[in-house]
Amino acid sequence: MFYYLLAAAGIIALDQVTKLLVVKYMALGESIPLIQDVFHLTSHRNMGAAFGILQNQRWLFIVITTVVVVGILVSLIRIGRKQPRVSMALTLVLGGAIGNFIDRIMTGQVVDFLDFTLINFPIFNVADMAITIGVAVLLLDMALEGKKKTA
Repeated sequence: MFYYLLAAAGIIALDQVTKLLVVKYMALGESIPLIQDVFHLTSHRNMGAAFGILQNQRWLFIVITTVVVVGILVSLIRIGRKQPRVSMALTLVLGGAIGNFIDRIMTGQVVDFLDFTLINFPIFNVADMAITIGVAVLLLDMALEGKKKTA
């Protein structure tokens, strides 16, 4: 359990440090092309959830995130090393959820800055990446476990 919490803390730290650098060194709306017309760093704030849905629902997100964090912690305690892929996926979601939770508690908005301009994808952050990868690994695990049971 300790290593999963340490990994979640690492995700939270990376997320918060990158957001702090964006807030400190970039003006809101400023965009720095790293690969012109493909990938930029763009200082953006999001008061909603993924893809900007549910704008200005801060307390809803705080309640939902609290429930999710508690649920993940209980799950990690229960499954621990028995299902390492699931535990790692939950750790990614936990770190990402707490990273964005900190923003919502502190300022009411989430700092986003990773901008794939090539495909006009919504601007996101390290916490969003961790959550997305964690959910993808959970879905992969479900698919692999489903195949085992039907074989």
